[in-house]
Amino acid sequence: MKNLVSDLRSARGWSQTELAERLQVSRQTVSSIENGRYDPTLPLAFAIARLFGLTIEEIFQP
Repeated sequence: MKNLVSDLRSARGWSQTELAERLQVSRQTVSSIENGRYDPTLPLAFAIARLFGLTIEEIFQP
């Protein structure tokens, strides 16, 4: 699954660690999502969307 997490994070000047702390997940989880190795759970996808003020569909594409 493609996503814009890395672009959105970088645009805010956040490190992967900072994003992970905001989402209460590990930095490795953020890295795996950004690299397309891990599809987030639905609650995590909602948390990511809420944090960036976007919809899940705007961030994640099949």
